[in-house]
Amino acid sequence: MMTLEKFEEASELVKKVTNPTKLIYSEYLSAQTGAKVYLKPENMQHTGAYKIRGAYYKISTLTDEERSRGLITASAGNHAQGVAFAAKQFGCKATIVMPTVTPLIKVNRTKSFGADVVLHGDVYDDAYAYACKLAEENGYTFVHPFNDLDVATGQGTIAMEIVQELPTVDYILAPIGGGGLITGISTLAKMLNPKIKVVGVEPSEAASMTAALKAGEPVELPSANTIADGTAVKEVGDKILPYVKENVDEVLLVEDDELIGAFLDMVENHKMIVENSGLLSVAALKQMDIKGKKVVCVLSGGNMDVITMSSIVQHGLIQRDRIFSVSVLLPDKPGELARVAQTVADVQGNIIKLEHNQFVSTNRNAAVELRITMEAFGTDHKKKILDALDKAGFRPKLISAKLY
Repeated sequence: MMTLEKFEEASELVKKVTNPTKLIYSEYLSAQTGAKVYLKPENMQHTGAYKIRGAYYKISTLTDEERSRGLITASAGNHAQGVAFAAKQFGCKATIVMPTVTPLIKVNRTKSFGADVVLHGDVYDDAYAYACKLAEENGYTFVHPFNDLDVATGQGTIAMEIVQELPTVDYILAPIGGGGLITGISTLAKMLNPKIKVVGVEPSEAASMTAALKAGEPVELPSANTIADGTAVKEVGDKILPYVKENVDEVLLVEDDELIGAFLDMVENHKMIVENSGLLSVAALKQMDIKGKKVVCVLSGGNMDVITMSSIVQHGLIQRDRIFSVSVLLPDKPGELARVAQTVADVQGNIIKLEHNQFVSTNRNAAVELRITMEAFGTDHKKKILDALDKAGFRPKLISAKLY
């Protein structure tokens, strides 16, 4: 059972291993929504995510005998680092089973804390099944990433800090994967002030909590295919579901494309790296009528590898018409390429890539293809560049943009 006494105990304990993550007021998001929006930057924790809270508190509740057997868990990455780091503090061995698609930064960081890492399966649920098998075979003590009330209590310490810093908060938004974070936050928030609205947010392609609430019990999804890898969970926990039913006011869904835009906004306007799962709370703001309210978005983690990051940035720039490509047909004679470049330059376009194909037509004098990838300031500027090319007689045709 989750009690106020346990939340208070956990709040004091986790201070030993957490960085203070003071609320950050977001002028950008406040202007966008008409609300006063604050960010709870759990991506700034030592392990890069909030998961250290639940892992440390859970391990603190274990007996010496349970710890001496060694710990094991399954995780998409953030809980893995939390358990590895916490186990190191308690001087016990930890084995972590992670999906094979886990970003390299999360794998390497988990190893750096002294844990043994086993890669297995495509999603969390596959890794979980294998971890349970290893626990049974080797007698390890299992530390569940979300379906555990002590773990959820540890995660709920975030709500304690939010309410202490912003007592008049109206809304708290937090991501949902397996449900541990939203369970802890919502349960404690309602204990402290029943008027606080708690909103959970999950990826639309891994909406396991939405399915569970609709069915009245955990439901296993056929797949959980989303760029929000930290919340790609096919089935939520049965132990925490009753708390979600009682304390969470609403669950919203966010598309992957919305996370791409949110990542770009976070980098450009807040100078912070937040992983896709951690951005669910921010991306959901557009769906809400929160004018005049005080809102806190929990940024649950920031463990993103550089390759994923570069891909997200590229897609975000293309999505917002700041990078685009066109194809034009030119006669194969000197000066035509220069004429195209000058036309683009005259309207402040920036050419970043050119591809010249002489084999698009059997008559090279009639037409060769030039593929131009350009940088623009946005949709209006893109239209201005296209109009200029069209007016100059180049008849540009939009094609799929690629930076590589």
